[in-house]
Amino acid sequence: MAAFGTIARRGGGWLPVIGVTALVGTATTLALPTVLGHAVDAIVAGTGSERWLAWTAGLIALSVAVNLVDVYTGAICVADVTAWLRERLVRKILAVGHRGATRFDTGDLVSRVTGNAADAAQAGPSLVTVGTALVPPVGSLVLLALIDLWIAVAFLAGLALVALVLTAFTRRTSDVIGRYQQVQGRLATRLTESLAGARTIAAAGTTDLEERRILAPLPELHEHGSMTWRVLSRSGGQAALVGPLVQVVVLGTGGLALVAGRISAGELFAAGQYAAIGAGLGGLTGVLNRLARARAGVRRIGEVLAEPGMDYGRSAVPDGPGTVELRGVTVCLGDTRVLDDVHLTLPGGTEVALVGPTGAGKSVLAAVIARLMDPDAGVVTLDGVPLPELHHDALRAAVGVAFERPVLLGDTVGEAISAGRDAIGVDTVAVLGVATATRAHDFVSRLPDGYRTTLVDAPMSGGEAQRLGLARAWPARRLLVLDDATSSLDMVTEMQISRALSEHHGDRTRLVVTHRAAVAARADLVVWLVEGRVRAVGPHRRLWDDPAYRAVFQ
Repeated sequence: MAAFGTIARRGGGWLPVIGVTALVGTATTLALPTVLGHAVDAIVAGTGSERWLAWTAGLIALSVAVNLVDVYTGAICVADVTAWLRERLVRKILAVGHRGATRFDTGDLVSRVTGNAADAAQAGPSLVTVGTALVPPVGSLVLLALIDLWIAVAFLAGLALVALVLTAFTRRTSDVIGRYQQVQGRLATRLTESLAGARTIAAAGTTDLEERRILAPLPELHEHGSMTWRVLSRSGGQAALVGPLVQVVVLGTGGLALVAGRISAGELFAAGQYAAIGAGLGGLTGVLNRLARARAGVRRIGEVLAEPGMDYGRSAVPDGPGTVELRGVTVCLGDTRVLDDVHLTLPGGTEVALVGPTGAGKSVLAAVIARLMDPDAGVVTLDGVPLPELHHDALRAAVGVAFERPVLLGDTVGEAISAGRDAIGVDTVAVLGVATATRAHDFVSRLPDGYRTTLVDAPMSGGEAQRLGLARAWPARRLLVLDDATSSLDMVTEMQISRALSEHHGDRTRLVVTHRAAVAARADLVVWLVEGRVRAVGPHRRLWDDPAYRAVFQ
């Protein structure tokens, strides 16, 4: 799996340290039985035991030090890779555009960014640990062969049983953990949806029903979790049988060798220790479990990272009035063709109203024009340049978008307006100017700390939030797209903003998605969209003669 290898290599310089500490720790573990065996023989002989006991204490101290370094470097490595993965995921989610982001539920994405990224970050350390985990049984086999060849043969036969247990454990664990993570994502999605609609749920009196809907995946989650523990317990039970069985076989063979005089009592003691080290399944199952979780996490992260991003060119926005042209634009969402071969020109410097019945594709058309998503076919140009050829920063400075339900970002009201563009402060002339034009200043000035009021301390109506969203989009230099962004405003405020759009538009093109006849009447041109196709383009007063057009506003 290419993605697994890429994430594993991200551990960089920490991985060799983890590998070295693992090998040194394994070496001390393998050396300790031999040293203890010599200590036993020395004690039996009654001479020189102090030297071997000193070696034993030294090996134990080295083992403790190496384990501390291993734990520290492992934690640092996983933390670094987790942070890197989360940054990549967030950047990818923001870069795939509207279409790519909607392929995943919000809660599921949160689950992937938080939990699955941490699991995937274990890829490098897990691979290193799995590689070094082969050293104890191989080393034990070699050292047993040095003690007595027949003891090594007995141990090798037992290792076959160990391999069977580990193979079955790995296969079952990887599958179960993958399903468990999928259900976690569904549960997170439902919880996120409910938190976003908490007021609606409370007002509808459906709290109990919503609680049952959120918790509905819990039995499935419990089942997969129980299966995981059953796999672990089954492997633990098998280890409880296989490990001691290998030891009994080794000790029995060693006992015969001791009686025959081929080995000493200390060597028999060492043989028993090597049998325990080489056949120990507890550590190996833990390592393989982490590896399985890492593989499952990498798979879920890879699904997001595989989404094609929106590529940008290097061109600047050319001089021009802001003319937008769509040629053969088609957009499909799933199996539904939302826009069908749309040909349309928005004259530069004009105000264009986009109207149509619900489901006509207005918001999708607005998103394509603002390049929040790319069409499946066709091309969109701004003053003659295809949008994908424009540099990202140039495009976003030229095109602004305001939405019906704006998401306000930042800590304060001023930051929500500046959207990170204002490096000086949140109450500069630029922020005040756009806030005044969109009538946001009227209510912001009454807040306790004005533009420095934190968003959590600034309860706002839907219309006030829309005004902040408008203010954030207002600095666009060439094209301003308002996707039903004035629907929650009172009539007086909407008229004031419409007047600002007409009188202080700065020669920008304005595309206004609307359901109101008054807004369409004030526009220079109306685009009438029906079932993803342009039904007609013209002044509101001319289209008004068509009863079907009038029905759009009823």
